[in-house]
Amino acid sequence: MLTIRAHFDPCDDYNAPLIVARGSHRVGRVEAIQATETAAGFEAGLCLAEPGDVWIYRTPILHTSHPAAKPSRRRVMQVDFAAVDLPGGLEWAGI
Repeated sequence: MLTIRAHFDPCDDYNAPLIVARGSHRVGRVEAIQATETAAGFEAGLCLAEPGDVWIYRTPILHTSHPAAKPSRRRVMQVDFAAVDLPGGLEWAGI
């Protein structure tokens, strides 16, 4: 899977930026109960953005964020792509 995310508002240190475990998309499926422990084995990356920035990343990367210290708007448009069917009877809603 691949995600494309376009930012309409800034996402700075105070607006709950995404924190990713760099390279964690390479380990395959990680159960939720093991996510924190698995992520600890990778370098953390802070994903800041300005309006107009576009991120392209592997969707299965382990990620989190802290609550916003100075809440403001953080509007994004995110589109996910996959070359395989979704598991467990899930279906794509489409655009």
